[in-house]
Amino acid sequence: MTCKSIALLRRRTDLSREAFITYYEERHAPLIRSLLPGIVDYRRNFTNFDAAYVSEGAAPFDFDVVTELWFMDRAAYDAAMAIATRADIAQRIAEDEANFLDRTGTRMFLVDERESPR
Repeated sequence: MTCKSIALLRRRTDLSREAFITYYEERHAPLIRSLLPGIVDYRRNFTNFDAAYVSEGAAPFDFDVVTELWFMDRAAYDAAMAIATRADIAQRIAEDEANFLDRTGTRMFLVDERESPR
């Protein structure tokens, strides 16, 4: 069974949506792929709030991308996170994220994904 992690990420306010997407796609995603082994799928879902449905009284959106990372299993996820939290790797990631993210808005968590029958 695969293990899936989701990150809700916020762009820096001084970057346009286009600049944010370009940096993420051309610089950050390849960096993460090179640093963290065991990623079997890596997707970035860039928000389009023009087409969003929002319930009355709902909290405002405070993220610009929903990132999905799949690993073969929990052990592969744990191994990647052990690498990501090593001081040298964590510093490289943080320095790169500072180029395009407002890191105060970062939230990352594991999910149990379920599919409905077709």
